Amino acid sequence: MKQLWLLSCFFLFTIIGVNAQKNITLEDIWQNYIFSTRGVPGFDFLNDGKTYTKKDGGKIQQYDFTSGNFVSTIFDVTETQGALLDFDGYSFSEDEQKILLEAATEPIYRHSYYAQFYVWDRQTKSLSKVFEGGKQRYATFSPKADKVAFVYDNNLYFKDLTDNKVTQITKDGAYNQIINGASDWVYEEEFVLVRAFEWSPDGKKIALLRFDESQVKEFTMQMYRDELYPEHVNFKYPKVGEKNSVVTAHVYNLESGRLLKVDTGADMDIYLPRLKWANANQVCVFRMNRHQNELELLLAEASSGKTELLYKEVEEQYVAENVLDDIVFLKDGKHFLMSSERDGWQHLYLHNMKGKLVKQLTKGNWDVTAFYGVDEANQLVYFQAAKESPLRRHVYTVELNTNKETRLSEQEGWNSASFSSTFDYYMLEHSTANTPPTYAVYNRNGKVQRELEDNERVSKIQKDYGVAPVEFFTFQTSDNLSLNGWMIKPANFDPNRQYPVFMFLYGGPGSQQVTDSWKGQNYWWFQMLAQQGFLIACVDNRGTGGRGEAFKKVTYLQLGNYETKDQIEAAKYLGSLKYADPNRIGIFGWSYGGYMSSLCLLKGNDVFKAAIAVAPVTSWNGTIPFIRNDTCRL
Repeated sequence: MKQLWLLSCFFLFTIIGVNAQKNITLEDIWQNYIFSTRGVPGFDFLNDGKTYTKKDGGKIQQYDFTSGNFVSTIFDVTETQGALLDFDGYSFSEDEQKILLEAATEPIYRHSYYAQFYVWDRQTKSLSKVFEGGKQRYATFSPKADKVAFVYDNNLYFKDLTDNKVTQITKDGAYNQIINGASDWVYEEEFVLVRAFEWSPDGKKIALLRFDESQVKEFTMQMYRDELYPEHVNFKYPKVGEKNSVVTAHVYNLESGRLLKVDTGADMDIYLPRLKWANANQVCVFRMNRHQNELELLLAEASSGKTELLYKEVEEQYVAENVLDDIVFLKDGKHFLMSSERDGWQHLYLHNMKGKLVKQLTKGNWDVTAFYGVDEANQLVYFQAAKESPLRRHVYTVELNTNKETRLSEQEGWNSASFSSTFDYYMLEHSTANTPPTYAVYNRNGKVQRELEDNERVSKIQKDYGVAPVEFFTFQTSDNLSLNGWMIKPANFDPNRQYPVFMFLYGGPGSQQVTDSWKGQNYWWFQMLAQQGFLIACVDNRGTGGRGEAFKKVTYLQLGNYETKDQIEAAKYLGSLKYADPNRIGIFGWSYGGYMSSLCLLKGNDVFKAAIAVAPVTSWNGTIPFIRNDTCRL
């Protein structure tokens, strides 16, 4: 009898052990971070293409990319004999013999900042301050590293490192009036442009943008500093339809001291979102109309400022957001490469310096989703694409001469890469919706050199907590359109029960949530809700990315229309599943997703019973600007 009792207890405890499930809590997700994956920091590659550097305390250390082994200490703050106690960032000159050190950085907006810059000469072991007048912005070496250009008090300067002479290039800079060599808030936030000057390849000229924001209306923001009363800070912030900064392009000749204006046309209500030198004598000025459906590349003569049209692209809706950074002038001086949606899909194209199309490098009903660069020595272009499925990404090369494509990534799911300066090695990041990211180093032949991080700890936690798999699905809308989605079924799922549905969305133009990729901390939040008995689901509506231009741009000039219809139909589809309760469907969104969840509840109140809107866009006449610190000194 005792043996039977012990045997019964054994089977009971075995059953309990199999079904036992640790509870996921918000505190463990967002406060204790016990579920967080380990990432790999970006690599500052050196010219040799095999080694990289990183900041380690007060040192800049050099490591071998293929082995991870320590190579040498390139800089140690103790070498400055107390002249510099610490630094926040650094950059090398082209010959890597000098280092620009950033100290006492002070953020302004999302990307912009002030800092005190220093030059460290690796040969003489000497440290020099770039400027004594105060903190600067965007100090940048000339190609020969004999000069440094920087912005101070909204004016552009350069310092000659051979005699320490400082030259002020512009003199009309003034707070809330004129900005030279740095961007205004709009360009920083919408075009991700902060440093608005570029050295010519020979270091004899500097191209710059000048922002006249004197006619831009001011916005007042209350800044709280733990005081009884907030401070009112005023800065230039144009809302929809209001006046923007008047932006002009200029070229400064260091030898003559002449600052000339580039001819960008009579229309001043335009954007000049980029400057790129095509060669030592010609600078390319990007010009866009305010509607942003026309992009022109103007090739300006540095000696006169006269321009000629190199290339023009006109879209019915708008020019793709990543085109600006996908334009590269090749070192042969005869060609430039760019991406475009001209055939309805994002692809890569090669042109000559007369603007004539030489060839389309990639082609098909799929999007190039990232451009990594050109290895001109081996005539290879590296990119990421949604070629096999809009849910997944792979890394590829295409040969400039033959258009032959080669897939570098092997594992299905989501793949992205970071290449060394010579393209001899690259780091590949891989994940799926159900497996955390892994990182490994490969050589150009696709052979693994070393594993960087496998996040096996998180994979074990998944088993410990008995997570439910992310499952993908598609359904047809009443417009006969196929939409993609994923779902997580509740813990201890019973197909004969009906569960409340929790829908998650973003839905904004070009975005994607339904991807076979790791969802970070949100993954564990979804799993926590699934443990509590919710059916979690997400659907990418029309307007999202990875499915070509027509699918993405159908929402043009009517944001919230098709997206809301698709989400309502998604809710109806989910409600039709036998294990979903059609009377208990809620939806959650943040930012654009907050706008969408609000609309879904208003327009689909017969389907949705609840909505959570975090930081929604509630007025398209203007949004609250993003500010990092409490000074706003632009």
